[in-house]
Amino acid sequence: MNTFIKFQFKSVLIFGIVLLTSLAGCKRDLEELTPPDYPTDPNVFIDGFSANLIYAAFGGSNPKAFQVDKEVTYNNSAASMRFEVPAVNDPVGAYAGGSFFTTVGRNLSGYTALTFWAKASQSANIDIVGIGNDLGANKYQASVSGLAVNTNWKKYYIPIPDPSKFAAERGMFFYSEGAESGNGYTFWIDEVKFEELGTIAHAQPAILLGQKDTINSFAGITTQIGGLSSVFNLPNGVNQTVDLVASYFEFFSSNEEIATVNSTGVVSVIGGPGTAVITAKMGGKEAKGSLTIITGEPFQTAPVPTNNPNDVISLFSEAFPNVPVDYYNGYWAPFQTTLSEDFTVGGDNILSYTNFNFVGVQFSDPIIDATTMTHLRLDLFFPNDIAPGTQFKVKLVDFGANGVYDGGDDTNHTITFSSPTINTQNWISLDIPLANFTGLASRAHLGQLIFEGTNVSNFYADNIYFRR
Repeated sequence: MNTFIKFQFKSVLIFGIVLLTSLAGCKRDLEELTPPDYPTDPNVFIDGFSANLIYAAFGGSNPKAFQVDKEVTYNNSAASMRFEVPAVNDPVGAYAGGSFFTTVGRNLSGYTALTFWAKASQSANIDIVGIGNDLGANKYQASVSGLAVNTNWKKYYIPIPDPSKFAAERGMFFYSEGAESGNGYTFWIDEVKFEELGTIAHAQPAILLGQKDTINSFAGITTQIGGLSSVFNLPNGVNQTVDLVASYFEFFSSNEEIATVNSTGVVSVIGGPGTAVITAKMGGKEAKGSLTIITGEPFQTAPVPTNNPNDVISLFSEAFPNVPVDYYNGYWAPFQTTLSEDFTVGGDNILSYTNFNFVGVQFSDPIIDATTMTHLRLDLFFPNDIAPGTQFKVKLVDFGANGVYDGGDDTNHTITFSSPTINTQNWISLDIPLANFTGLASRAHLGQLIFEGTNVSNFYADNIYFRR
């Protein structure tokens, strides 16, 4: 995704005043200086771009997906915003997505929602539409997922979770949408503006999707609070869920000797044994959901491998030199929820995966020739209780002779583990014969190792390598 330099109007103003007063030979207390008055213009796109508005496509999207349309408009307006969603495997771009942001912040604290009219060439669900994305810090991003559109014009609302946060906002509107059932289509958006609507009410903030979660943890481990949202009652009577970022919340720990939580929702376990409960508020209102952290004895690191380094191709271990790895948590949107919260204990680096559903480790530059190796070895630690039906899957992917992912000759195989092999509160060493990955046509072009779980919320991993 491209990044753009923020326009630091306040800094320029202060610098200019300081320079002038210095030249005049007098002093002035900087505390006397007041922030600039940001424009309160509520319009984003009304028959065209509003003042200082810029559009930038997201990385990997079709850069020409957005166009101004003067033919299909709402209520015979002069122009609308047209978005062409590409079909699957379109060489121009994998999806349509981008941000409309301003070069100068706007004071939108007097408004309660972004509103717009939309229609589409077919019934569809737009993946994400939102506000607060300026291709920078995106500090106050808020979004709606799965926005249902059809062939008729309809008015939509994106509530501002806390208008006081929008006193100098640059992110006016953003969207992201992929093909529907593999096919591309077109949707239009018109009359985009911020409004003060007294009929938006009953905000109900939530963390962790409103659930009361409990995890076992250890000193030195960090956890990101996710599942941040708030429900608002719209003027049309619909209860709309808005996905939020941590900046809207104030977080609290019931026992800071056990765990602390910072302003971005990162929980750091610092002591034990004991218990701490993490909660939050938004705009002074209690959020649904909490995280109870139970700490026990000090964390024990994984067993140290004793293999001969000459007989190992290591992806992740302090015991051996590691080959180049593209990433240990490639975020494969929109379905992946897994987050990385890696940590170090006693000089040993540990991979930590939270909010886990699946995660990929990719090593494509170069790919790995493991034809002389006999086993895949990895150490896993599951800190929480293992529920009935829990499964942990390990998939290997060979990129084929062309050495390229999804190049037409990829092969893969998945091996599934369950209880009692998968158990809690201790390191499990899996030493998997590569011969068991029977779906692989070859082991000469390995490029991915993928983990997938059922009823597994988080786990730690260490010592991931091929051996003979």
